Parts: sequence; C-alpha cells; structure tokens
Amino acid sequence: MMWMFRSSLGSRSDGELLALYAHGDSAAAKELSRRLLPALMGLGVRMLGDATEAEDVVQETMLRLWRMAPDWQDGQAKVSTWAYRVAMNLCTDRLRKRRHLSGGTLDDAPEPMDDAPGAEARLQDGARHDALQNALAALPERQRQAVVLRHLEGLSNPEIAVIMDIGVEAVESLSARGRRSLKQALEGRRAELGYEHG
Repeated sequence: MMWMFRSSLGSRSDGELLALYAHGDSAAAKELSRRLLPALMGLGVRMLGDATEAEDVVQETMLRLWRMAPDWQDGQAKVSTWAYRVAMNLCTDRLRKRRHLSGGTLDDAPEPMDDAPGAEARLQDGARHDALQNALAALPERQRQAVVLRHLEGLSNPEIAVIMDIGVEAVESLSARGRRSLKQALEGRRAELGYEHG
C-alpha cells in the first residue's frame, strides 16, 4: 500500500506536490525534497566551494519554499526554477559578504571524496576539483552563475534566463565568455591535471 502511495506522488508535478504540502501532506514535502535537494546542493557546492555553506543555502531555500507554498500559483513558474533562483541569490549574497570580509579572496575547500580510488587518482581528482573551483571563483559573478547552471547543472538556456532574470541571448553570451575564461585559466595546467590529450 505504501508503494502505491509513493508511486502516485512520484507521478505528480512539483507544483502539485507543493500544493499538497500547503494542505498538510508531509509525504508530498518529502517527495519534493527528494527531487530538489541533490540539485540545489550541487549548485551550492559549485558556487560556494564549501559543503557546509551549501547546506545552509539549501536549508534556507527550502524554508522559503515551504513558507510560500500556500501562495504558490501552479503554471506561472516551475518550482525547480524558483528554487534555483532563490538558491543562486543566496549564494551570490554569501559570495559578496565573503569578498567584503576577506578583501576579495575566496577560501575554497575541496569537495569530500565519496569513492575510494587509488591514492594517485584521488590526488588527481582533488587537483582537478581545486583547479576548477579556483577557476570558477575567478570568473565574474554572472559568468560563474551561467557556467554552473548550464555546464555543471545541465539546465537549458531558457531555464537559466528565468533563474538569472535575463534574456536567452545574454545567457548564451555569459556562458560562452565564462567557458572561454575557464579554458584559458586551465589551459596551461592540462598535463599537470592529467588532461594530456584532446
């Protein structure tokens, strides 16, 4: 019986789940959380370079989502797009505060390793992660947002345009400039990072 209940929630849209939560359905909240949390956490870690800060951003994003649930108008926007936008804004606020407090430097922490490959592979993966995080951190804020959403989170340009509140052409431009800057920043380190070919 529980399986059938989960199955019916699994076929609901995010907007329907949010409406069910607004009417007291905690199972709908769990299903919506299951869908949103991994992507929001990934976004937070990539934007902030710190899992603890990313968790704080995700928690605040979800709290805001639950608070506005009774006023949600299904069909006006996607719940995931709304959540990405809130999380992106919270990350931006934290980055600005961090820059203000530290005089412009970012202290990036590597993402914890989940797998247990050999020591050399772990070191190589750590170096790649650090190099990418440092290169991302050096990008102008809007370029970083576009690159993370498009190339790391896999969102479409129209979705990113809604999240960033800009036109699709601006997303394409920011993403292209960001990619070029990343490539340029990492180009001299290809052999060091284990990218000798291609």
